Amino acid sequence: MLSNFLLPPDYQLPIPLNSPLFGTPGGGRLLLCSTHDAWRLREHYSASSLEAVQMQIMQQEGKWLDTWQSKLQAAHMNAHIFGCDTYEAFKEICQSLALERIAVLHASTQTGYCRMLLAGNVDAKVMTARLRPLSERLKVDIAITSLKPSPNLSEPGLLLMDMDSTLIQNECIDEIADFIGMKEKVAAITQMSMEGKLDFAASFTERVKLLKGLDVSVLQRVLDERIRFTDGAQALIRGLQAHGWKTGLVSGGFTFYTHHFEKMLGLDFSLGNELEIVDGKLTGGFIGNIVDANTKRTTLLAKAQEWNIPMSQTIAIGDGANDLPMIEVAGMGIAFHAKPRVRELAPYALSYGGLDRTLDLL
Repeated sequence: MLSNFLLPPDYQLPIPLNSPLFGTPGGGRLLLCSTHDAWRLREHYSASSLEAVQMQIMQQEGKWLDTWQSKLQAAHMNAHIFGCDTYEAFKEICQSLALERIAVLHASTQTGYCRMLLAGNVDAKVMTARLRPLSERLKVDIAITSLKPSPNLSEPGLLLMDMDSTLIQNECIDEIADFIGMKEKVAAITQMSMEGKLDFAASFTERVKLLKGLDVSVLQRVLDERIRFTDGAQALIRGLQAHGWKTGLVSGGFTFYTHHFEKMLGLDFSLGNELEIVDGKLTGGFIGNIVDANTKRTTLLAKAQEWNIPMSQTIAIGDGANDLPMIEVAGMGIAFHAKPRVRELAPYALSYGGLDRTLDLL
């Protein structure tokens, strides 16, 4: 049995202990109290239990210490906490772990990121889902993974990701529409589509029609003047490629951009929608089938099979409702800076920091 003590920033225990003590976000400390040290604390306070020690500290010193006991024989997991910089927020996370009788075995804290080794009899993905409301309220990212995460970097894998508002910060179609003074109208349709409030195929067709008559040179201008990578995008791709992973884009955007990033980043694959161009002008139409939510899902499945990669070794990342089917079927599905509904339904959500935080989960 392990006893965890969460000590606030301004508190010192009255006697020296030999048990490991780890720093926490916000300047607190987390004590992994051994059986011997627990006995010494009970003796010091003339208390029959740790709960009684807790009450004695409260009565004598006016400090409430969160303490909980857990079994060390439980399965081990990792907790990744991004964007947690205050003691009070970290305390609430620990209180949620305590309710599940999850022990903290180790903690490592740096600016904006805390990683803990846990022991508990709860499935990692189930625990992540249970912590999602707390994560949303505290405005931090909390991801629980198994000790040997699935997927992991020790084996070949596949990353398939969305482009607009994921790989890049922009929605390309909105930026193109800006050249005809229709960005606000098109962006409103895009937003509703990404939130799942409009059928993607129908909204895509409607938005492309509005581009009719634009000179094709606008596509290059948007690339040169507007498009910016998301923080950490290149680091994530390089990191996975260095471990022999396949990487690709599957986008409801346009092939003009997906092909560009495929070549620029050395991706293994890209898929997008091809705009119809006649005499150097956009016709308001497109060629072939629309890359929609189902296309993204089936592409992930097909590419994993083609490259003989088990689904447990796949990652799918996106921000919109049309990304959910591939996010849900992947070994690790991540909603990245996503719409509320997508964050709610995705197994994992990263809403703070860059795309390279994905590497911390592997």
